[in-house]
Amino acid sequence: MARNATGGSSGTTGAGAGAAVPERLLAEATRLFAERGYDRTSVQEIVEAAGVTKGALYHYFGSKDDLLHEIYGRVLRLQTERLDAIAARGTDVRGRLAEAAADVVVTSIQNLDDTKIFFRSMHQLSPEKQKAVRAERRRYHETFRSLIEEGQRDGHFRPELRADLVVDFFFGSVHHLGTWYHADGPLSAEQVASEFSDLLLHSVQQP
Repeated sequence: MARNATGGSSGTTGAGAGAAVPERLLAEATRLFAERGYDRTSVQEIVEAAGVTKGALYHYFGSKDDLLHEIYGRVLRLQTERLDAIAARGTDVRGRLAEAAADVVVTSIQNLDDTKIFFRSMHQLSPEKQKAVRAERRRYHETFRSLIEEGQRDGHFRPELRADLVVDFFFGSVHHLGTWYHADGPLSAEQVASEFSDLLLHSVQQP
């Protein structure tokens, strides 16, 4: 079984030669998967780029699909930790929902290669890993949905809306970011996040 190589998200920036072996492997795998695709990248190419042996890769990750799993897993862990912290605050739910919506947009854009690679290649994970990822994403979406349901109970959000459909609608847009967002484009991550957050909040608030 692969070891848990990293505790959080490191983004998609390449790791330097002095970085820990797992970080170098993840950085080079992310770069190669983004450039060539998961299918067309070999384990040998990853270890050569990272300057390590195959034994080192298998020590930390076990297989190429463990690398793919971790590329997305580190982003999801970061987003889950941040959402849990936002949701647990005792502040107005409207502000928490707006902050949560903006945060997932910013962190998705900051790790855009990771999320693009994963959604493009998730079907190539083993059935067990696909099941685990879906469970992790479901937990995140359930926490996000709970903010909408809290606002409905408090009378801030429209009670006739189905909270699960609101979540699906919003995250459909978030997951689509990789098809159009460019770092050198006219909008910063924060600007996109602000507009997405405003659109969500205005769609659920009571008139």
